[in-house]
Amino acid sequence: MQKNITGIILAGGKSSRMGTDKGTLLLNDITFTQHIINNLRPIVDEIIIVSNQESYDQFGVKRISDNVQDYGPVAAVYTGLKESKTDYSLIISCDAPKVDIDVFKPLLEHRNNKYDIVQYICNSRTTPLTALYNRKCLGIFKLALKNKIQKLRFVIKQLDDKTLVTPDHIKDKIVNINTPKDLERHNIC
Repeated sequence: MQKNITGIILAGGKSSRMGTDKGTLLLNDITFTQHIINNLRPIVDEIIIVSNQESYDQFGVKRISDNVQDYGPVAAVYTGLKESKTDYSLIISCDAPKVDIDVFKPLLEHRNNKYDIVQYICNSRTTPLTALYNRKCLGIFKLALKNKIQKLRFVIKQLDDKTLVTPDHIKDKIVNINTPKDLERHNIC
């Protein structure tokens, strides 16, 4: 069965607040990145990691370098969507190791050509790095890069979005682990 979905893991950040590469941190003796791969694999056609670090080759999935330097997630999303061969892509930051089918299912249920992005809102903040993107928004990202726009939330405001209120049972699963305190707070150390 053709799922027509690519899983894109963004692992290009500098991890400056954490002090070490977040994608290779461990949760239950498995790296954050491997957790995400394991949970994406049953529902996607292909998994792509966007990272300039060759250490991500260890995961046995396609890794592509982010060719646009110093533009953060805007460039990473663009790079991933450009490489994707499917109409839809689940884009997940490598620092969200608890995402699973309960997180992906509501996003996929709202998949239709009307929306460029389906994302959650949790604690008054949207989650564009745990979201479903339609490939048709690639042009908006390309234009943002051409205009030197680095803020992902600014680009997202240009998209036709569907924003879902995060169900209580998945709030802890979409959290990003950015600092050592986050590791402690979410019992990941």
